[in-house]
Amino acid sequence: MTSYPSGIRTFLAIWTGQLISGVASVMAGFALGVWVYQETGSATRFALITLFTTLPGIALGSLAGGLVDRWSRRKLMIGGDCIAALASLALLFLLLPDPRLRPWHIYCAAAVVSGFAAIQGTAFEASVPLLVPERHLGRAAGFSQISAATSRILAPALAGAFLVWMGLAGVLALDVGAALVAVSILLMVRIPQPPAPAGDVKLATLIDDARLGWRYISLQPGLLRLLLLFTAVNLATGMVQVLLGPLILSLANAKAYGLVISVHASGFFCGGLLMSLTGGPQRRVRSILSLLFVLSLALVVSGLMPSVATIAGAFFCFMFAMPIIFGTSQVIWQRKVPPELMGRVFAIRKLVALSATPVAILAAGPLAEFVFEPALHPDGVLAASLGPIFGTGPGRGIGVLFAALGLFIALVTALAATHPGLRSLEEELPDGITKEVPRADSGTSS
Repeated sequence: MTSYPSGIRTFLAIWTGQLISGVASVMAGFALGVWVYQETGSATRFALITLFTTLPGIALGSLAGGLVDRWSRRKLMIGGDCIAALASLALLFLLLPDPRLRPWHIYCAAAVVSGFAAIQGTAFEASVPLLVPERHLGRAAGFSQISAATSRILAPALAGAFLVWMGLAGVLALDVGAALVAVSILLMVRIPQPPAPAGDVKLATLIDDARLGWRYISLQPGLLRLLLLFTAVNLATGMVQVLLGPLILSLANAKAYGLVISVHASGFFCGGLLMSLTGGPQRRVRSILSLLFVLSLALVVSGLMPSVATIAGAFFCFMFAMPIIFGTSQVIWQRKVPPELMGRVFAIRKLVALSATPVAILAAGPLAEFVFEPALHPDGVLAASLGPIFGTGPGRGIGVLFAALGLFIALVTALAATHPGLRSLEEELPDGITKEVPRADSGTSS
């Protein structure tokens, strides 16, 4: 049986490798986006990178759970990093020595990496409760949030610097090297593996596995309500992320926008750091609901006040709450789902929760441009009623939309709080984590 200290060391080793690889991958994505825009001058082709990075992961994520529960989680994670390295190598081959790189090559690479990243991410999430003692799951979730924050803060700045210094080829080479570092670490550790379910790995079986994951969630009223709450929140926050730039740029210049993004990312980092240091709140469901109300208030304030400083402060609070909310939710799922079902349940959970993201990305622009902004022009249909509160002119329609999204989050949170299954989730649903660690995957102990 793997001792708990060894399991924590294994988690930290894997986390370090994935952090290095993740930062390099975001750098490569940033650099490739710059290349596409510089080559084509098309914002639509630039935005397609985000679409191809998002949709395949969501589509294949529903089938990832069956693979994660049936196959070696360690090998699946190694495979994900190898695919990322091969994709960057392929793009590097098309770039050197005679440039043959085209935007569609980048879209294809992004789609392939996205699909395998969904499997890799599910494998890592499902492995954490088997590596880390139950009392430290909150800290582990905090480390995961720190990884996301670090990528947001460091990657764009580093990518810009390395693009000037080394060019796109250099950034892609760094991505390959970082992926190989992550693979090297995974080759040296052991990851516990629960008993695999019966049945061969084929499409029909994976579809049945996805149904089983959904069936498990649907039979747990508290978990189902929690999942639906987060899906609704993702819809609102997805629109906010898309429209934050236009809101700031309607009030100030690009320099101010960059400052707000830095404050925004710093809030996320500080929230993740607090989560990793403290392990998060002990009364988890109540804390999630309370922090969602804080998040909704921050959105309302950012919409009401046409001030860059106020919006920056509101979004620091907004992003500070986010990693604690999502990290605390992660701990609930990791504690309550049995290890042998984690892959299938986590894959469906991710599929449902993230299904709102493409809707938010597609709806945010038209809602702002064709509905809310015209309504808050000086002669718009809402100028007389909401103009005295929000003001009129450029950006004020987005402000109203932000306030409306904040009220939407408050409403769905209040409705969720009335459900007894959610309120009593931690007490009534038994923990799925066993004290014994299942058999370990092959490899050298860390």
